[in-house]
Amino acid sequence: MPIDPEIESMLELLDAEFPRVEQMSGPQARAAIRARLQPSPGPEPIGSVRDVAIDGLDGPVPVRIYQPDTSAGPRPVVVFAHGGGFVFCDLDTHDGFCRALSNGVGATVVSVDYRLAPEHPAPAAALDVYAALVWAHANCAELKGDPDRLVVAGDSAGGNLAAAVAMAARDRGGPPVAGQALLYPVIDDDFDTDSYRTYAKGHFNTRAAMQWYWRQYAPGGADSPLISPARAETLAGLPPAVVVTAGRDPLCSEGDGYGARLAADGVPVTHRRYADLFHGFLTIAALSATQSARKQLWEDLRTILDIEKR
Repeated sequence: MPIDPEIESMLELLDAEFPRVEQMSGPQARAAIRARLQPSPGPEPIGSVRDVAIDGLDGPVPVRIYQPDTSAGPRPVVVFAHGGGFVFCDLDTHDGFCRALSNGVGATVVSVDYRLAPEHPAPAAALDVYAALVWAHANCAELKGDPDRLVVAGDSAGGNLAAAVAMAARDRGGPPVAGQALLYPVIDDDFDTDSYRTYAKGHFNTRAAMQWYWRQYAPGGADSPLISPARAETLAGLPPAVVVTAGRDPLCSEGDGYGARLAADGVPVTHRRYADLFHGFLTIAALSATQSARKQLWEDLRTILDIEKR
């Protein structure tokens, strides 16, 4: 079946403009990505947005708090970790997505500006996101949040961090997590899956780029489940999950596999596989297919959280 022309055009644009990060240092890649970011045509209106610094294990962690309105509550709280290969992106790159997530789900969103590799290798990023989860649970009243409806979410590298933090919360006895949303997540450092073989080259998120990201983030190896969630002995006892994968993405097979393994270990899973879409599509608001996929994601999260029943 031919690919939608709008999707094909967007993918061609990304392929042409995305830098060859594997030929750069971490700071160089960060600067190259920042230089290519297009300014937003105007942020989606939302009740309130504020930046604060919370206490992390190794110093302050900046977070950005989105609230869909200034009065309603208690509402779910989503702790969100952005993508960017563990090396780049920040609160601003995912501002539009977090606004849409907050409004779409009716949740307070806590977006985490975790420490980046290679200056801060694993597990620094995961520890920062876990600190944000602990902080969000402890401060639910201030956030007008419901401590029983706490979600961890992330896209790409952030999906790795969300999965790892959900596992850490299980293994450390809390905070309680009601759901996890893993959006085309980085789950393992296996570069010989079906989707890696199909899309090793030709698209902006290549095998060479992914190998480079892993070298920046985990130079000492990825044997720990806190770094590679696929290494966990069991996924039993983890919170219900929404797993989104994109068919034209080298990460597709590992995301599909992790969703299947969650289900096999007794975790309720909603898996959405978008066969014609590509890595990172949920952050591209201008793409028509993104809008329908976002609406489905908001609905899936609302279903996990039983929002309509409360």
